[in-house]
Order: sequence, then structure tokens, then C-alpha cells
Amino acid sequence: MAILLVSALLLLTPSQVAPDEDLLLKNVSILEVLKSEVGALSNTSEQYSTQVQPPGTSHHIPQTIIVGVRKGGTRALLEMLDIHPNIVVAATEVHFFDWDENYVKGIEWYRNLMPFSYENQITIEKTPGYFTSLHAPERIHDMNSSIKLLIILRDPTERVISDYTQVYYNRLENRKSVQRFEDIVIKNGALNTKYKAIQRSLYDVHMERWLKYFDLNQIHIVDGNTLIKQPLKELQKVEKFLNLPPKILSSNFYFNQTKGFYCIRSDGRERCLHESKGRPHPVVNRTVLEQLYSYFREHNRNFYKMVNQSFDWH
Repeated sequence: MAILLVSALLLLTPSQVAPDEDLLLKNVSILEVLKSEVGALSNTSEQYSTQVQPPGTSHHIPQTIIVGVRKGGTRALLEMLDIHPNIVVAATEVHFFDWDENYVKGIEWYRNLMPFSYENQITIEKTPGYFTSLHAPERIHDMNSSIKLLIILRDPTERVISDYTQVYYNRLENRKSVQRFEDIVIKNGALNTKYKAIQRSLYDVHMERWLKYFDLNQIHIVDGNTLIKQPLKELQKVEKFLNLPPKILSSNFYFNQTKGFYCIRSDGRERCLHESKGRPHPVVNRTVLEQLYSYFREHNRNFYKMVNQSFDWH
């Protein structure tokens, strides 16, 4: 049933050394190869048109959406959930509720981008851009006010660095100029709080918008750090939240000693994401890290109160 691979990796080790292309190869975040933004499939709708429709199936609007967060582990969560026989997942990020040019195409356009499924199956799509979107909460509520939402989060500072790293590599691949992390995060000696990656990590600010439209009991927050260390533990919580029978087992995961992370075993196959898909993080100056930790601390406390849950973040 599962369609792609999953993964995770090593630790981010801060130091006083400034990041450059060589140093980026020395550090890998424990969640980076959760592949929150990387999939084996491109974000196009054409692939759905080539699907063969099994008898008794049809396209269904998602009953559950993974709405965030960018660089938090959404891809890994989706692929792990795809192990469950009562779950079918959309292979691509649809960006229906956050991109106006897609939203105007209408709900039937959205429905037709979903995989074929049976009546007893839950269809799930994930688009991490929804979490920070100004319009997504209201639009999703208008579609289905009783929908269940999944959000996977990680330490906000780690998320900022991962966000930077993705842009860094994209610019390298496109032969564009790149900047050091410190030169973007620090402006005139102060933290650049207008940096988009920092804004995306203000979980309390964005969560407040979702709670205007959805009850907290409709939202389940997945701990990205726990997902990578103990995947079954987090997935069992999701199964319970979705009112699904427990079908995901410890035998569905195995630790690959060579790669250093968990891989998936299902449908008689063993699958790991190729390590070339991982994006190593820069070594970040300790002083800059402490500034980020300090800035997010109050926002984290606010978030904990909002969701009645705490996390092991700096």
C-alpha cells in the first residue's frame, strides 16, 4: 500500500564555525530526511489521469489533511501513514487552499486530484504551506467543518535552519548566489525577525488562526522528534485520533545501521529514501543559535498553552 519511502537522520551540532558548502556536508538534522518537502514525485496533476480505477473506488475529498508544518516532517508522516490499509494518500502537494490560482478551479478539480479509494478508506493529502496561509483555515472549514487536521512540528529553531538549507541548495542547483545563514538571520547586529523562515516558526501566531475555525479536538499535533526516534509511538496516536483500527506495527519499521535511520517494511518490501535526498544543515554560530532560542521561547510557551501540550524544544 505504501507508495514511497521514509527516513530520518543525524544530529545538528552547533559550533562557532560559519556555514559554507563544505561544512554543510558535516551536519545532518535528525529530522531533515523526514523529507518534509521532498517527494519522489513531482507536484503535477497529470499523473492522476493515468491511474487505472479499481472497481468500487472513486475520488474522495480528503477526510484528513496534514496542514503543516513546512520542513517539519510532513512527507515522512504521510508515507508512514500510507502503511495503514484504511488510508490512501495523495502523492503530491496540491496547494488547493493556499494558492488562489488553484482554489478558483473549484472543489471538483481538487477532488479529482485525489487517489482512488474505497468507501471504508480515509483519503489524506498534505500541503505544509496551509499552516501559515491566511486563507487556508477558513477555506478548509467551508469545505468540511468537521474535518480532522494533522500538524507535525519540530523545534522552531531547527525548522528555521532546515528552511534555510532547502533554499540554499535550491539556489546552488540553479547557479544563483547564496548567503551565509548568519548574514540572513542577523541584520545590523539584531535578529532579523522579518525573515520568512523565522515567521513560519511562530507556531502560536499561526495556530491562533486555525483555532478560530476548528476545535482543538479536531487537530492532532505530531511530535516530529519522536516520530523519527519512535515512529510507532506517534503513529499509534494518529490511528487513535482518526478512529482507525491499529494496523501499523513495529515490524513495519527497521533501523538501517548503514544509513543510520529507520526505513519502512510493508507489502513484502523494504524501502529507504536514498541518502542523496538528505540535505545537510550548516554549522551555525552558537551566539546566533542562542538568539533564536531566546526569541522563540515566549512564542513556544504561548503555543503550549494554546494546545495543552508541551514539547522538548529549546
